[in-house]
Amino acid sequence: MKILEIKTMSGPNYWSVTRHKLIVMLLDLEDMEERPTNTIDGFLERLQGLMPSLYEHRCSEGVAGGFFHRVKEGTWMGHVIEHIALELQTLAGMDTGFGRTRETQNRGVYHVVFSYQEAKAGIYTAKAAVKIAEALINGEPYDLDADIQNLREIREDERLGPSTGSIVEEAIKRKIPYIRLNRHSLVQLGYGVNQCRIQATIASTTSSIAVEIACDKEETKNLLESAEIPVPRGRIIYDEEDLRNTIDKIGYPIVTKPVNGNHGKGATTNIRTWEDAVAGLKDAKVYGRAVICEKYITGRDFRVLVINYKFVAAALRTPAAVIGDGVHTVQQLIDIVNSDPRRGYGHEKVLTAIKVDSFTMDMLSKKGYTLDTVPADKEELWLKPTANLSTGGTATDVTDFVHPTNVFMCERIARIIGLNICGIDIMADDLSVPITENGGAVLEVNAAPGFRMHLDPTEGLARNVAEPVIDMLYPPGSSARIPIIAVSGTNGKTTTTRLIAHIVKQMGYKVGYTTTDGVYIQNQLMMRGDCTGPVSAEFVLRDPTVNYAVLECARGGILRAGLGFHNCDVAVVTNVAEDHMGLGGIDTIEKMAKVKSVPANTVFPEGYAILNADDDHVYGMHKDLKCKVAFFSLNEHSERIKQHCAKGGVAAIYENGYVSILKGAWKIRVEKVTNIPLTFSGMAEFNIANVLAAILATYVQDFKTEDIRQALQTFVPSPALTPGRMNVFHFHNYSVMIDYAHNTHGIMAIGKFIKSIDASVKVGVIAGVGDRRDEDIISLGEAAANVFDEIIIRQDKNLRGRSEQEIIDLMMKGIHSVDPNKKITVIKKESEAIDHAFRNAVKDSFIVIISDVIPDALEQVKQYKAKEDGVIL
Repeated sequence: MKILEIKTMSGPNYWSVTRHKLIVMLLDLEDMEERPTNTIDGFLERLQGLMPSLYEHRCSEGVAGGFFHRVKEGTWMGHVIEHIALELQTLAGMDTGFGRTRETQNRGVYHVVFSYQEAKAGIYTAKAAVKIAEALINGEPYDLDADIQNLREIREDERLGPSTGSIVEEAIKRKIPYIRLNRHSLVQLGYGVNQCRIQATIASTTSSIAVEIACDKEETKNLLESAEIPVPRGRIIYDEEDLRNTIDKIGYPIVTKPVNGNHGKGATTNIRTWEDAVAGLKDAKVYGRAVICEKYITGRDFRVLVINYKFVAAALRTPAAVIGDGVHTVQQLIDIVNSDPRRGYGHEKVLTAIKVDSFTMDMLSKKGYTLDTVPADKEELWLKPTANLSTGGTATDVTDFVHPTNVFMCERIARIIGLNICGIDIMADDLSVPITENGGAVLEVNAAPGFRMHLDPTEGLARNVAEPVIDMLYPPGSSARIPIIAVSGTNGKTTTTRLIAHIVKQMGYKVGYTTTDGVYIQNQLMMRGDCTGPVSAEFVLRDPTVNYAVLECARGGILRAGLGFHNCDVAVVTNVAEDHMGLGGIDTIEKMAKVKSVPANTVFPEGYAILNADDDHVYGMHKDLKCKVAFFSLNEHSERIKQHCAKGGVAAIYENGYVSILKGAWKIRVEKVTNIPLTFSGMAEFNIANVLAAILATYVQDFKTEDIRQALQTFVPSPALTPGRMNVFHFHNYSVMIDYAHNTHGIMAIGKFIKSIDASVKVGVIAGVGDRRDEDIISLGEAAANVFDEIIIRQDKNLRGRSEQEIIDLMMKGIHSVDPNKKITVIKKESEAIDHAFRNAVKDSFIVIISDVIPDALEQVKQYKAKEDGVIL
C-alpha cells in the first residue's frame, strides 16, 4: 500500500462542514484491492489481539463488535486503516470518533478520512495506521505501545495547556471563534476589531504593570504589607552574607526563591540548616541574581483564584507524595501511586503521573533516603518541593469553605496589584477562618495562574473558572464577531467580492477582503497573489482594524484545508461550471457543486445564502441549507423566482434594463444597468449577474437601496479597482482588453460581450491549462474559436504536468473542430505573444488578452499605452 497524499483540514470542508479537524489521506491499496480482509488468513485474530478495544467500534452495524463483524465478513483495507487510526488516537488520550472511507475514480485508490485533535498527531496516526495494517497482513509483530507514547508526546507538545484550553472551550460553547496565533498558548478570541487575546491565563485586558508587579515578588510583598495584608517577614538577598544577616534577623525555618520566578521554579522551602540555606540560595540564583529569603510559614498550601476582581475558586494543594507501608520501597510506592487510573501522561487525565527527577532525588537525599529505601508504615514522604499538579501533586476544592473575610482580602489583593486574573498563594491551617486569626500569610500573587486544579480537582467540586474569563472579555451584549460575506463559485467570484467590498466600504465600514489578486485591508494591498484560501481569510480576520470581511473562497483552498472561518453571515454562490475537473478527487459536476456549497452550508440560521437561480446546480443547493435563502436571476420571468417570492422570499432580477430587488410581491428598482459602469452599459451580461449577487448580499444585510445605488455608480472597472477583469484600453486605432477568463464558461461569458463590440477583427491571446482534462482543453479551444476571428496560442508559466506541445495540440483540435481555417499563431511566451498582437494590430481591431499573470500583462499593456500617449513611465 502507498500513501499518495495527506491533507489536514482545519475548517468546514468538502467532507464535513461541522467536523473541521479532519485528516484526508489518499491511499493506494495496490495489490490489497484484490484482498479483502476475509481472504487474509488470521487477520481478524491478529487485529483483535493487537487492538482489542476496537470491539467498541460499532461501524455501520450500530452495535458493539460491529466493526470486527465487518472484518470477518470481508471489508477493504482502507476501511480497516480508518478504524485503526481512530482507535490509535483514543489509546493515546485523543478520542475523536469520526471517519469515512470513499473510493476515488481510480480503482484501488481511496480517500481515508478521520478526525483528529492535534494536526501533527493526526498525520503521525495516518502513517502509523498503514504500517500497523501492513504488519497485521504479513503476520509481523508490531510495537503499538511505542506509537501510543509517541502520540502522547506529540499531543502534549502541540496542544493548548489545560488553562488556555479551558478558556477556548468555553468560547466555543458560546460560538465565539478563535484563532491560534502560535504553537504555544497565544490565542485570539473573536475576529477583527472585536478580538481579544489570551496567552495562558493572561488576557489582552490584563494590565502589563500588574503583571510586572506580580512577577517582582519583593515589590508585590511591599505593596501588600503596606496595605496591611499579612505576608511573611523577609528581604531580598544577593549573596551568602545577606543570607546570614537575614537568618539572624528572622530565624529558621526559611524559604528561598527567585524574585522573578514562577511555578515554584528555584524555590526551596522549610530550610532549617545553614548548609540547606546555602544550597537554596544557589538553586534560586539559577533564575536570577536577586533572591527572596523569608520566614517559612507552616500550614497548608492554598490557591485562591480571583477573576475580574471577584472571588471564583479556592483549592488546597498537596505536593506529590507517597505514604509508606513498611514493606515497599520508595520507587515501588511511586509505581503504586502512578497505577491510579486517574493519573496519566502530561495533562491527559485529572492527575499527572509522578516522575522521578532531580528535585525528587534532592528531597530524598536530604532525608538520607534513596529510591530503594523502605519508608516506615504511614510515613508521608514528599517527593516535590512545590504543590503543582503538573509534577504529580493533588488538589482539593475548598471554594465553599472560604471565610468571607478571606474572600474580601483576596478580592482586595487583586485590586491592589491590579490583576484581573489573579492567583493568590496562601499558607494557613484553614481558610474557613480569617488568616489574620490563625497565623496564615499570603506568600505570592501570580499572574497567569493555572486553572487545572480548579477545573479537575482530585477531590471536591470542579469549577468552570473559564466562564468568568469569557464573561469579563465579552460581557452580555458585546459581540466577538464581525460580519462575514463569503463568495464562491466557478466564475465571477473576484468581481463579485470586489463589488461587495466596495458597497460595504461606501457604508463606512473598514473592510478586509480576499481575492485571486491578493488580500486587501481597507483597500490597501497587503499580500499579492492568489489569496482565496484559509490562510488569507485568517489574515483578514486577525486584523484588529477590520470590522467587515468579504472573503473569496476558491475550490483549491476548500479541498486543501477547508475554510478559514467556521460560520459566515452571507454566502454567495455565483455559478458552477466544469473547471478544474479531475483534480482533488472532484470528477463530476455534482461533486464540484458540493465543494462550492461549503461556504453556504456555514451560514448562520438567521443569515442568507445568495444563490443563482439560473444555474441548476447552484439552485439545487437550497434544499440542504439550514439558513435563509435568496435567489438572483437574469430572467425576470423565472418560475423559480416567482415561486420563491410568492412565499415571501427575497430575490434580485434583471428586468426592463434595471437591477431590482423583489421582496415578496414588492419590486424595488435599484438602478439602470446603463448607469452601472461594471455592466459596460448592459453589454457585459455576466457582470449584471455579479451585480445582482452583490446587491442582494448587501440588501439582506440591511443596506439601504439608495446607498447600494450610489456604490454601484462609483464602482468603475479599471486596472486599479478590478485588475484582470475586463480592463479595456483604447488606443488610437484599436482597443485591448485584459481578462482572467481561464475556462470554457469564462470564455463563453466574455464572448457574449465581445460579440456586441463593433470591430474589424477580434483577436484572442489564449492558453490551455495543463492540469485540466483533455476534453476541458479541447472545449476551451472550441469556445475561443466561436468568439475570435484570430487566435494566438500562448503557454502558462506552469504547464502543470503536461508538455507544451500536448496542450497546443488539444487546443488546436478544439479550434479546428469549429473552423478548420481559423487563423492561428503559436507563441509560447506570454509577453512575446502580447508583443506580437500589438505589432500586428489592424485598424479598428479588438484584442483580448486572456492572461495567467495579470500584473505582468497589465504592466506590458500600460507601457504600450504610455508610449502612444507620449508619457514616460
